[in-house]
Amino acid sequence: MSLAKTGCLGILIWLFSSCASTLYRPLEPAPARLGEYTGFSEELRSLPAPGAPIVVAVYQFRDQTGQYKDGGGFSTAVTQGATNILVRAMKDSGWFTPIERENLNNLLNERKIIRSTWNQYGVQQNLQALLYANLIFEGGIVSFDSNVITGGTGLRYFGAGGSEQYRQDRVTVYLRAVNVNTGEIVKTVYTSKTVLSQAVDVGIFRFVSFKRLLEFETGITYNEPAEMAVTEAVEKAVHSMIVEGVLDNLWALDNKGDLNQPVFQNYQKEKAAAARTDELGKTLQDRRTKFGVSVGTSHVLYQGDYPNPLFRTGAEVGVRLHSSPRSAWNFALGTGEIRTANDFYRSYFAYADLDYEFRPLPLDRFTPILFAGGGMAARTGQKRLGFNQNAYFPKVQLGAGLEFLPNKRLGIFGSVSHHFPFTDQLDEITQGRYNDFYWRGRVGFTWYL
Repeated sequence: MSLAKTGCLGILIWLFSSCASTLYRPLEPAPARLGEYTGFSEELRSLPAPGAPIVVAVYQFRDQTGQYKDGGGFSTAVTQGATNILVRAMKDSGWFTPIERENLNNLLNERKIIRSTWNQYGVQQNLQALLYANLIFEGGIVSFDSNVITGGTGLRYFGAGGSEQYRQDRVTVYLRAVNVNTGEIVKTVYTSKTVLSQAVDVGIFRFVSFKRLLEFETGITYNEPAEMAVTEAVEKAVHSMIVEGVLDNLWALDNKGDLNQPVFQNYQKEKAAAARTDELGKTLQDRRTKFGVSVGTSHVLYQGDYPNPLFRTGAEVGVRLHSSPRSAWNFALGTGEIRTANDFYRSYFAYADLDYEFRPLPLDRFTPILFAGGGMAARTGQKRLGFNQNAYFPKVQLGAGLEFLPNKRLGIFGSVSHHFPFTDQLDEITQGRYNDFYWRGRVGFTWYL
C-alpha cells in the first residue's frame, strides 16, 4: 500500500471513529450541577395522586451484598447511601411522607438542646410532637452480580481494524412494607437493573515504506454509573410498591377513576411477562404449537466410489408433531440427486425420513436442534455407461441444526445431517471396504398451526 493510500485510510478511520471520543472528551474541569434523573424518574413522578400521603419510617436501606470492588481494597461495589436514594424516590412519588429514623439519635439530641435552651431563657413553649408511622419500609440492595454477560468482536486486516467489548453487571433490590401495629409484612417487591460497560477502539499499525511506520489509535469506553443503576432500581421498587398497594387495596387513590389509567394495566402486563423472563431478559414461553408443517430445500453431497462429487439441490416437505416443548417427531419427504463432475455419474432419489428432535432451549426464539432417526431412500439410476437400476435402501441419519422464530407461527430452520445407507450400491458400484453415504443440508420454514 502506498503512503498516500495509507494516509487516506488513516484519515477515514479517524473521521469515522474518533468523533465519539472527541465529543465526550473533557477539555476542562466541569462545574457542580444538579443530580441527573434516571430513565424511570418521570414515570415515578407521573403516578396518579393518593388519597392522602402515607407516613412511612425508613430506618435503614443498605448494601447487603458484602461485596468490594475488583482490584482489592475496601471500596464497596455498590453505594452505601441507598437510604438517601429511597427517601428521595418516596418524596418524588408524592405518595409518602418519609420521617427521619436513620439518624434518630441526632434528631432527639437536637430536640433536647432546644428544650434546654428554652428552659434557660424561660421560654414557655412546647416542641411539636414527632410524627409516628404506621408503615416501615425495609429491605436493601441484596446482590451485585459482575460479568453476567461479557463479549466482543474485532476485525483487523493488514494492521488496520478495530474491536468492541462489552460487559453487563446486575444490581438487585428488595423493598418490603411492614405494618407497625401488627408486624405483618404487607407487601414485598423485587426489582433489578443491568449495568452496562462498553469499549470501542480502532487503529492502524502499518509500515508505509522502508523505516516509516504509521500508527494511529482512537477509542472510547463507557461505564454506566452503578449509583444511577441503583437509583433506577429503587425508583422502580417504590413505583411497584405504590401500584401493587393500590391494586391490593392497601392504600387508596384520590380519584377512584384513576384506577383505569394505563399505568395499572401496563404494570399487570409487565408482571405477567416477568414470570416468563429469565435473568438475561429473554422471554421464556412455549412458542411452538403441537403441530407444524415445513417446506424447504435439501442440499446433498454424496460420498462414495466416484470422485469429484457435486452439491445438488432438491426439495423437501415435512410434518412436525411436538410431544413436549423439548422434543418432537418430524416426518419428511424429499428429493435429491447424486452427481459427479462432468456428469460421469448421475442419479435421482427420493427419501422418507422419520426423526426424533431434541431442543435444549425450547423456550427461546433461537434454539439449537439435535436429531436422529431412520428412513428409506428410493434411487432412480441414469442410463449412462450401462447404469439403469432402481433400488430401495434403508438408512439411518444423525444431525444438528438451528431454528429461529420471528413470531409465534413462523419458524426458520437450517440443519446439517449425515446419512448412512446400509449398502455400498448407492452409486450402483461396489468398491472398497465402506458403504456409501451422503451429507445433507436443509434450509426452510415451518408454519406452526
